[in-house]
Amino acid sequence: MSSTVTPMRLRSAIAETLWDCVKAHHLEAACDALGMAPAREGSAEPFASKRTYVEGRLQGMSLTDLTNLAHRVAAEYDPGHLQPVLDALGAHGVAGEFKNLIFAADGPKPRIVLRDAVNNVIEIVENAKYCLVYDLPLAERGLTWRDLVGWWNERHPRRGTEQDAARELYNRLVKSLGDNPVEKTLFRTYAELYSHPDGFDLPALIPQVYLHYDPYTKRQLGDRPGQLERQRMDFLLLMPRRRRIILEVDGRQHYAEPSGAADPVRYSKMVAEDRAVKLAGYEVFRFGAHELTNGNPTALLRTFFRDLLAQHDLSIAPA
Repeated sequence: MSSTVTPMRLRSAIAETLWDCVKAHHLEAACDALGMAPAREGSAEPFASKRTYVEGRLQGMSLTDLTNLAHRVAAEYDPGHLQPVLDALGAHGVAGEFKNLIFAADGPKPRIVLRDAVNNVIEIVENAKYCLVYDLPLAERGLTWRDLVGWWNERHPRRGTEQDAARELYNRLVKSLGDNPVEKTLFRTYAELYSHPDGFDLPALIPQVYLHYDPYTKRQLGDRPGQLERQRMDFLLLMPRRRRIILEVDGRQHYAEPSGAADPVRYSKMVAEDRAVKLAGYEVFRFGAHELTNGNPTALLRTFFRDLLAQHDLSIAPA
């Protein structure tokens, strides 16, 4: 995150935007709708000073929270005052609050119901034993391998070290990759990083993650449109500052018919879904299965992961 952007600068830009775009008698409601903290007792009133009122409600917010709020304000109002600040901040992570991570599916698709629609509480009512569900709060650092191992250990308590729990979890995650040697090569190569000093504090590489969930199958829908495409992604990294990275390994089935003939419709659906998740704030990286089965795929992957982590200010100490 750019060192030139401070909480003060963000508070000022947000306040200036709302001063310019919202009438005084609507300002309190606008701030409430944006999720700001209530005004402190004795603070300025909107009719006295709109800027001071907004800045008062922004006091105490972290730079990350202010950044997320600034993007919401820019999306709803004229972003003229905010745009230079947002440009200085660079790429923005995924909006919204982390709720559930359903991953490592190694059997039939889980059946999910929305138990509480108001609070977005889901429940897996069938095939829960075939997948894992991480539902703890997500820290600013993202989801590290240490976090994931700790969560696993709490649910499968046993005698042993953190490394023992890590090996057990690793084996469970590999199981979700089935008989796919290419995905196993990618997963194993990244997992090598956990053995480095402080490697447990790197983001966890999470396999077979549900990005969307559609209870209907194509058979149930028949000729009716509407089924969500590519409901499950190959791998996900939950990085610091809400950055989320999708890794996909593309075999022939992504762009060709079973006969091997090119399938433009299949390919078009894939790239359309890529555009959708990128616009939602995800980064997407694709590997062709061919490049991970020829030459030296381990060296290729090691270089890629080193450069990817460095781009996110995450260094790897020598083992």
